[in-house]
Amino acid sequence: MRASVSVQAEVTMSFLVSEELSFRIPVDLRYETNDPYAVRLTFHLPGDAPVGWAFGRDLLSGGLIGPCGDGDVHIAPADPEEALGEVLLKLQVGGERALFRAGTAPLLAFLDRTAKLVPPGQERACGTFEKHLDEALCRILAEEQNAG
Repeated sequence: MRASVSVQAEVTMSFLVSEELSFRIPVDLRYETNDPYAVRLTFHLPGDAPVGWAFGRDLLSGGLIGPCGDGDVHIAPADPEEALGEVLLKLQVGGERALFRAGTAPLLAFLDRTAKLVPPGQERACGTFEKHLDEALCRILAEEQNAG
């Protein structure tokens, strides 16, 4: 079995609390070949424990060029007329929402590095991911049968 390879980066995002209040926070980006469809973001909010989110790499890349996302994650250019400007990232859990603004260029650079590891569309070629997914699904189904 091949070992997982990862790409990491740190970017600074603005956490938009309200129209009048925002502050800059560090955000760690991570991509691993053992989960080739996902990117992970860890937000370091002042005074709180780090908060992690995982969502599709294609959602992040799509959101850099146009509005993207259903459900809890929405990503869109802040100004669709401005190429490589900024992007808005809206995260939601239940009634709680958080809005972040980030420069497009560092996110694009991160995605470019992930594409060098696993080109978009080639995720299925990472055999370890499929194996782990099959094992996890079997485990979940077994737990449901035992509980039911």
